[in-house]
Amino acid sequence: MESLKKNAILRVVSLLGGVAALVFLMPSGLCLENFTLVPAAHAAGGIVKSPTGEAPDRYVYYPGTEALAKDEIRLIACGTGLPAARRSQAATCFLAELGNGDKFLFDIGTGSMVNVAALMIPYDFLDKVFLTHLHTDHWGDLSTLWAGGWTAGRTGPLKIWGPSGATPEMGTKYAVDHFLKAYNWDAQTRNFFLSPKPGEISVIEFDYKAVNAVVYQENGATIRSLPAIHAGDGPVSFILEYAGLKVVIGGDTFPNQWYIKYATGADVAIHECFLPPSELVQYYGQSPQQALGVGTAIHTSPQAFGKVMSTIKPRHAIAYHFFNEEVTRYGVYDGVRQIYDGPLSLAADNMVWNITKDKIVERMVISPDEAWAVAGPNRPPKPPARGSMPDPMTDFIKKGRWNVDDAQGPMIEKFKKEHGMK
Repeated sequence: MESLKKNAILRVVSLLGGVAALVFLMPSGLCLENFTLVPAAHAAGGIVKSPTGEAPDRYVYYPGTEALAKDEIRLIACGTGLPAARRSQAATCFLAELGNGDKFLFDIGTGSMVNVAALMIPYDFLDKVFLTHLHTDHWGDLSTLWAGGWTAGRTGPLKIWGPSGATPEMGTKYAVDHFLKAYNWDAQTRNFFLSPKPGEISVIEFDYKAVNAVVYQENGATIRSLPAIHAGDGPVSFILEYAGLKVVIGGDTFPNQWYIKYATGADVAIHECFLPPSELVQYYGQSPQQALGVGTAIHTSPQAFGKVMSTIKPRHAIAYHFFNEEVTRYGVYDGVRQIYDGPLSLAADNMVWNITKDKIVERMVISPDEAWAVAGPNRPPKPPARGSMPDPMTDFIKKGRWNVDDAQGPMIEKFKKEHGMK
């Protein structure tokens, strides 16, 4: 009966939010402490008293429509899944927006930029990226942020913070240097026609072994790093501190002493929670031997996640890094609830949490599939002066141009006149 009751509650949440976010089933029933769940009577947005008015209680988040309070953090899951590509769930990426105007991307996993772009945030505000480690599902969409922002309004370079490695070639600086080498053709061809400045990437590499070390501190925001245990030396977790709030962003990691010590009492604690080994075999195509090793020694099992959260006791726990769907979420939930009975979200893409001292509100993002880039406060840079950059096109290719001046000439003249161009 208790299991049936639990599953019924989860399905109601799924219907309300688009994804089962997981409410808090305590041994004595539902506990909604520190968490806002829309009452059934207000499921459509509250009581509307005027035929021309708005619903007063938004249970979804429309990007760009709500100002943050000065002492508030908005956390958006832009990717929560696994390395394998999936339309409904990108790889790891969390966006933190602060009441002081700062925005930080924690990881930029494969496919996640689709969700980031749908938030319609000017690219000049998305120039700070913190990488937990260098698996593709945590930085594979750097190319999309780099080139997409370059062509759609970013006016300055990207800035990336990331850990060192056991050797220089295993660190973030080496990875980004060789990323730029791999995309050299892309960069050289854009440099000639666009301002080269937005194509630059600056790297701030820090010691992956440093414990609770400050890696960023500006404008009232502090970001610290912790060592993590995952696949090899190098991975880290981050702690974001702002306005008396603490959000811990765990990258891929086996439960470790550093996370336990420094995440204790966090307002929000994010930690990976992998699929049970049985489901890695059944749905993800892994052998039993691989599933057991990956799911319990390199990653964190649902039971282990439950022990972590029951130990550190955050105001709100977020589990991610599994495919969250009807056939998997209940197995993950059951494993966690064997150990942990506190506030919990099983993360899915486009889930959003507004965090203040008084409450933590979870909703889903409603955003367009066909979002355009939004102009920021800075004027787009002009192309480089003629002759200042090497021309990537040879005379051989230029001689192959076909004359279309008669077709596009009038349009070009009109455009130049409208924009005061000679």
